[in-house]
Amino acid sequence: MTHRGLLVDSHGRTLRDLRVSITDRCNFRCMYCLPETEAAANFYRGRWAQGGFHPEPITRQWVPRSKILSFEEIERVVRIAVSLGIEKVRLTGGEPLLRQELDKLVRRIAAIDGLKDLALTTNGFQFNEKGYALREAGLRRISFSLDSLDRENFRKITGRDALDQVLESIRFAQKLGLHPVKVNAVIIREVNDHEIEALARFAAAHGLTMRFIEFMPLDSGRAWMKELVVPGKQILDTLCARFSLDPIASDNLSETAKRWRIRGSNAEIGIIAPVTEPFCGHCNRLRLTADGKIRTCLFSVTEHDLRSRLRGGASDEEIADYLAEVVWDKEPGHRIGQPDFVPASRSMSCIGG
Repeated sequence: MTHRGLLVDSHGRTLRDLRVSITDRCNFRCMYCLPETEAAANFYRGRWAQGGFHPEPITRQWVPRSKILSFEEIERVVRIAVSLGIEKVRLTGGEPLLRQELDKLVRRIAAIDGLKDLALTTNGFQFNEKGYALREAGLRRISFSLDSLDRENFRKITGRDALDQVLESIRFAQKLGLHPVKVNAVIIREVNDHEIEALARFAAAHGLTMRFIEFMPLDSGRAWMKELVVPGKQILDTLCARFSLDPIASDNLSETAKRWRIRGSNAEIGIIAPVTEPFCGHCNRLRLTADGKIRTCLFSVTEHDLRSRLRGGASDEEIADYLAEVVWDKEPGHRIGQPDFVPASRSMSCIGG
């Protein structure tokens, strides 16, 4: 099932990218992930009524701490995965900065021979407190979530009045020399689609890498509606009407974003459109949840239990063989928009971004 010791699936894709969730907990309640605030309920309720839609929310319970992988267990999995050809690791959550002494985990992973790239995705709320230690431990790249530049809209989307803290964290990451500093915005119709231009101008002014992401069905309330998706093409049309964009060529077939440079700036724009322009055919990602489950797709309805093997005495070779077996059966792609689409078994906060 493997070729030269690499993680290869039955569709010929070689996996190089591992997303590692280190906690399912989060201190934000974003509309596209944990829509549990009154503002989110009010927004969705009106649209459900219009369509006669009555969602059945996922019952969310935090994973008991005893089931969360330890730093030693995470390091072991990453080391084995790197030996099988994984080159990039991104630490995610939930909100990864909620995990105590995260810099110790970063230091462990950064020291793994053969790992080419270590990054972190965060909402940024606590980055000012922890950023220096993370950089010193070996972190080199970071992505922040920033869905609005308007204080009230930011609070509506995230459930937290924290825009100033996030903006300061972005500035601090640049000051620390992390590069590139990426900023992700999930665009939802009638929520923040009117801010696309403002977010791009913010990126241009500060030399950031801005990513606009289509709204995906990964929220705990199962509130997603296709009508709320702003297609990537529409986002691009909005940007092209205001900016001169120069395409950025890439020879990385597994790249999820289509990219452009904003002419006259050091900023980059990317559009990630998994709903309207799926890139599943080139997907090279594998995911490890905080409680030790392997997921071969964001939208998997099946998870593979790695924790029991880690804690049951399995050797590194046995773990490697299991990973190869799981990867071989990786789904050909998600089926968002198709009649037989089944939502993911857990929300984004549990899966990891």
